Amino acid sequence: MMKKRIFAFLMTAVMAIGAAGCGTNKSSEDGSAPKEGEKKLEDFSIVLDWYPNAIHSFLYTGIEKGYFAEEGLNLVINFPSNVNDGISMPAAGKADIGLYYLQDAILTATEENVPIVSVGALTQSSLNVVVALKDSGISGAKDLKGKKIGYSGTSLSEEQIKSMLENVGLSAEDCQFIDVGFDLMTALTTGQVDATIGNMVNHEVPQLEENGFAINYFYPTEFGVPQAYELVFLAGKDAVEKNPEKIQRFLRACQKSFGDMKENPDESLQILLDNQNAENFPLSKTVEQKSMETLLPVMETPEAPFLHQEVDVWQKNADWLYERGILSQKTDVTPLVVNLVD
Repeated sequence: MMKKRIFAFLMTAVMAIGAAGCGTNKSSEDGSAPKEGEKKLEDFSIVLDWYPNAIHSFLYTGIEKGYFAEEGLNLVINFPSNVNDGISMPAAGKADIGLYYLQDAILTATEENVPIVSVGALTQSSLNVVVALKDSGISGAKDLKGKKIGYSGTSLSEEQIKSMLENVGLSAEDCQFIDVGFDLMTALTTGQVDATIGNMVNHEVPQLEENGFAINYFYPTEFGVPQAYELVFLAGKDAVEKNPEKIQRFLRACQKSFGDMKENPDESLQILLDNQNAENFPLSKTVEQKSMETLLPVMETPEAPFLHQEVDVWQKNADWLYERGILSQKTDVTPLVVNLVD
């Protein structure tokens, strides 16, 4: 499964994590000394949420096209060696930016008092879907009655299922929850469960279809779960306060890179494929093409430019987490959101 989540960690562990713990994949600097008159690039490190896939295409496009270099930055891309790296490393000052999930960021920042802020949203809506084989007859939350639902063993997934069931007049007693870890697709296709939650519409859906499975899927946000930005850019609070200009340069380059990705998706996809981590997460061109088609309309909408985020979206998710008993106290999450670019 592409998406890996965890909710709690100790701050002492955060401070112990170093950049050496991540695998560096790509840098925009070739290592040669700058020519006379050229400005030396400043390193800017980012920790991805997972190995490279379509949602990261703009980063590799930006390196290839020189957009980060134009902002004086040498973008260094790291892969996470721990599921927390996207939040723990920027919080500890070991990376400039990390990619992480909105609801998990709220939980970790508020429950563990981790000093991070969000500086941009990669998608304007959730990518998380419930998936079932077509012949199961499951096409919405009401069809989960009497079924086995596979999930990754987190309290968040459990509450999403319960919230959907309650939305259609059912309860947790009306179906069976089965912890399948991160083997969502295997659990579904082998009949261990009837449906799974926590799948990404841009990854597991096209992957299952490419493997020959006819499926149905629907969004938890259609049944009472709040809409959320799927992935967000997290920076350390201290870094934003002391050097916002560096992060602004990175975000401007990202906006320009996304513009190129949007205008030339095939070229951007090929750049991604050229930089894939084939050893750990080999990419299928057809899957990533479908993923790109799914992502582009939600990474930027007519109402919201790329990276745009509203405090209200964060607050609605925080309120829902509190109402569901996941967040221990009602919290104003306004301090977690900082918009550094238009």
